[in-house]
Amino acid sequence: MTKANMKRIGILTSGGDAPGMNAAIRSVVLAAHHYHIDVVGFYHGYNGLIEPEYVQQSKVLTLADVNGIIHCGGTILKSARCPKMHTEQGLQAAADTLAAENIDALVVVGGDGSFTGLIALQAYWQGQVIGIPGTIDNDLAGTDFTIGFATAVNTAIEAIDKIRDTADAFERAFIVELMGRHSGHITFNVGIACAAEQVLSFENFSPQHATQTLVTIAKEIKQAQQERHSSYIIVIAENLWQGGATALAQQLQQQGIECTACVLGHIQRGGSPVAKDRILATKMGVAAVQALISSKSNIMIAEQHSAMCHITLAEAIKQGKLVSQQLVDAQQNILALTAQTQC
Repeated sequence: MTKANMKRIGILTSGGDAPGMNAAIRSVVLAAHHYHIDVVGFYHGYNGLIEPEYVQQSKVLTLADVNGIIHCGGTILKSARCPKMHTEQGLQAAADTLAAENIDALVVVGGDGSFTGLIALQAYWQGQVIGIPGTIDNDLAGTDFTIGFATAVNTAIEAIDKIRDTADAFERAFIVELMGRHSGHITFNVGIACAAEQVLSFENFSPQHATQTLVTIAKEIKQAQQERHSSYIIVIAENLWQGGATALAQQLQQQGIECTACVLGHIQRGGSPVAKDRILATKMGVAAVQALISSKSNIMIAEQHSAMCHITLAEAIKQGKLVSQQLVDAQQNILALTAQTQC
């Protein structure tokens, strides 16, 4: 497929929403318009292909449709999970819609589950496919950052700064549970930025040592409160501690520590995207269209050292991207220095 014979691109947003998805949609539409290519938007992720459900009666996204959306959270195409994409019938139905609408290429903004569906779709449809990484978890391999991560971190930082105020007022311990699924990128970045006394994530915690960890944390909280008479913030990754932040708070209370759990939850997915996500999404949208007219397919648009590059979809999802060891070491060193100061 070349610029000369590419006429129609399909686009959808899939899985968990991420701030900056609208900026990516806008960028794809603007870049495609520059090359005189139509963009057809599908609602509610892959469900919009299977139903099918188009963004509007005319099906084609216009410049007016994407005007003034770069600062908006969520996604104008809506998003959803799609269990039917795990079935042959669902994949065939999606392929049939793409063929019926004369779609030459499909762009999907989402995470690893969305890209798994994109890989599976290729057995039923011969068009070009490209993924744009849109997930707050920042867990896709091959790209320094994913769209939505920076905003999610900033949102959590703002929330914890407010929690710190009330925690200081009552000299109380707070446990804040952060999203990330099975990734600790948000937890470590937020924990360090908020000067959390403890960061518990997949990179520095083993479930087998949960009892010992509980005893150690309880001891450190008591010592800190006795010596500094101040707050104590623990940030914890979701799906890490059995029963989550609420269970950990209850267990610490049994150790004689007044402790409050706070689960930030989906607030981390919402809000206006910060500049970093708007710029990243814009660059990735343009790069996706340019890759398509250069006959690229089965790739994810990635950013490495501030430059756009291409990663195969299989490579992007084959393993979770680990938190930088430098970040883990930094937190451990800060914790050690704090302990020495208290001694």
